[in-house]
Amino acid sequence: MSRLYKKLPQGRKGQPESIGDAIQNMLDTFRISDKFNEADLVSSWAKVMGEPIAKRTSKIYIRDKKLYVHVSSAPLKHELNMSRDKILVLLTKEMGKPVVNEVIIK
Repeated sequence: MSRLYKKLPQGRKGQPESIGDAIQNMLDTFRISDKFNEADLVSSWAKVMGEPIAKRTSKIYIRDKKLYVHVSSAPLKHELNMSRDKILVLLTKEMGKPVVNEVIIK
């Protein structure tokens, strides 16, 4: 019967922590904070780049710290390729920390 019950952690805090801190601790404990940040970055693409660009974006994903963006418009693709560094700065500013190292426009 003692196998069913886990002991409480000895280093328990006396003060309650905020929900944000508790969620961040959970993400760090399960080592999924990077994936969570990547999913947050992909979902905030429309907010960062604007609705006209988001409408012409057909596919966006992250692999190996690189953001891949598939664009349906050739002139927009060329324009985004010219300003990849600026896009990287905008995304880093939005997330508060660097999530990706490179932006690849396809």
